[in-house]
Amino acid sequence: MSTRHLKGSKFKPATESGHRAQIAADIDAKYGPVGDLVQFFVGHAGEGINKWHHYLPLYERYLCHWRNRPLRFLEIGVAKGGSLDMWRNYFGPDAIIYGIDINPNCARYNGVSAQVRIGSQADARFLESVVEEMGGVDVVLDDGSHRMNHIRDSLAVLFPRLSLGGTYIIEDLHAAYWKEFGGGVSEPANIFNTVRELIDDMHVWCHDNGISHAPTAGQVTGIHVHDSVLVLDKGIAHRPVRSKVSADTL
Repeated sequence: MSTRHLKGSKFKPATESGHRAQIAADIDAKYGPVGDLVQFFVGHAGEGINKWHHYLPLYERYLCHWRNRPLRFLEIGVAKGGSLDMWRNYFGPDAIIYGIDINPNCARYNGVSAQVRIGSQADARFLESVVEEMGGVDVVLDDGSHRMNHIRDSLAVLFPRLSLGGTYIIEDLHAAYWKEFGGGVSEPANIFNTVRELIDDMHVWCHDNGISHAPTAGQVTGIHVHDSVLVLDKGIAHRPVRSKVSADTL
């Protein structure tokens, strides 16, 4: 994420060191060994890549099991193409990697490290066409506009099309607290209010309020909230079953 999104906010990020070795050392000191993803990040030699340091261990935690496997990866938000370069290095030559962006200038990155398609993340038909071209999707990383309505629009279209066992990541959610992105602490549109509703949907067997979000109903098996990052696990949500085992059940 570019720090331009922080303009006018009360949040002041720590100054970036800028030196590659210092970046890697900072990540290692704060979060422990992350693996070669850090080296792909700090070793990037392209036009530019901008990541919050604490994202790297989260990527490793939730995406490492996709390495050396057939993978269809979609990133919303291309910017200068650096992130797509990193993912190509991380996932390898056999991964199907696509990036989408509303900026037509991003078309110049098509075919470099990934396929790039130009369109809006709020355009359902566009998203459907990209997923169809990919042959399906296993991982979605939403690093797009960070606007609350766009995040919801993309989630409603893409999560139902995510493969079982797939991973849906939304990042830069500090924007959920800023009005210029449609958020705010007390704003109903704040995406973290949707998270609470998703939690309620995941526990639908425990209450009588029914389902709030039909596109994700019965398919969210895990919800992970980190600083500015939301991760959703896709699977079949089975009704919980409890058993008691004791000496008389042998």
